[in-house]
Amino acid sequence: MSRPILVRRLGRQPYEPVWRAMQAFTNARGADTPDELWLLEHEPVFTLGQAGKWEHVLLPGEIPVLPVDRGGQVTYHGPGQIVAYPLLDLRRMKLGVRELVERIEQAVIDTLGEWNILAQRRVGAPGVYVGEAKIAALGLRVRRGCSYHGLAFNVGMDLEPFHRINPCGFQGLAVTQLMDLGGPGSVDQVADTLLSELVRQFDLLPRGADASLPGDTADRARSA
Repeated sequence: MSRPILVRRLGRQPYEPVWRAMQAFTNARGADTPDELWLLEHEPVFTLGQAGKWEHVLLPGEIPVLPVDRGGQVTYHGPGQIVAYPLLDLRRMKLGVRELVERIEQAVIDTLGEWNILAQRRVGAPGVYVGEAKIAALGLRVRRGCSYHGLAFNVGMDLEPFHRINPCGFQGLAVTQLMDLGGPGSVDQVADTLLSELVRQFDLLPRGADASLPGDTADRARSA
């Protein structure tokens, strides 16, 4: 039987409050806490993962740089990019980190397939690629057997800030987006397809939750 997951569509959010909310949610959850999936866009920000080196932040300019506790190197978040944060109890799901990564990547690959775009993963370089260009980045953290952070999928955004960094620590790495490959540029349109593919990969039953971070308001879950 599919396990339910609460889905929060959070709109456009600054990065740090969402990050702190993910930490707090993960620290407070118990054995019976329902899993959640947060879908949103971020205000412009560069984030530097635990393996991140400042030398890969070239010319950030007015865009803030925030060191965070996910895996990986430096990346950019901004409007027009779907961010998906799967807050999953991996122990309860009997799921390892490698399989978690592969299932998230496959959800993106299958989402792109909806628009006849052939994508693939790369060994040793988490994320999803179309040809030589990266279209989605992954950065995860597992704490107390539970995951947070997640996926950033370029849909229809200003890609210029990626030129201010070495994306994911790779000098000259090309970055692309769905809109430039013939797909839609609407985050809302693509989010529905991505959600369907993510819950299918993990055999989850989505249920709508308040469009706010946990703790902002009482959580009034309803059937999706």
